[in-house]
Amino acid sequence: MASLPEPITSLIAALSRLPGVGPRSAERIALHLVQSEAPSVRQLAESILVAREKIRLCSICGGLTETDPCSICSDARRDGSLVCVVERPTDILSIEKANSFRGRYHVLGGKISPLNGVEPEDLRIGQLAARLTSEPIREVVIALPTDVEGDATGFYLAKQLGAKGVKVTRIAHGLPAGSGLDLADELTLTRALEGRREMS
Repeated sequence: MASLPEPITSLIAALSRLPGVGPRSAERIALHLVQSEAPSVRQLAESILVAREKIRLCSICGGLTETDPCSICSDARRDGSLVCVVERPTDILSIEKANSFRGRYHVLGGKISPLNGVEPEDLRIGQLAARLTSEPIREVVIALPTDVEGDATGFYLAKQLGAKGVKVTRIAHGLPAGSGLDLADELTLTRALEGRREMS
């Protein structure tokens, strides 16, 4: 059986490192690309490079943006007294699709996980505490995954922020256990946000 040329196997290996792309999908994509017209492949490559160069993290919330601050943080119509804490920048996109949350966001950049060497100081918890002194935040909504690390991080935040006189709530557990926000549909997220409760 003939083997694939080395440039194709290298491309397959690179594509298979992308999330959600298995070996067979990577091979199909690679074979499609090498058989496509050069201008369309070049346009794809340029789009990837431009997106990587222009997109950065918002200095306030940590979300993905081209301008700093992002459109959500700079939108005066958003409720500045309500901040939703999420694990990753892409979680903001999941909640925004539900179109039911009108507050602002804060991305932690992970979850507390001592077994994996992730401590509170490794996350953007200090930046959240700083926002409490410079913004009129009255309620923080915890929207972290419903796994052990997500729960531990939520309880840590509830203790730290509650001591500062901020109301801390958690979205209702309408989300599948052990999964992230990216797997939830808009209705589930809307109900989870509406059913949030105070953490003690």
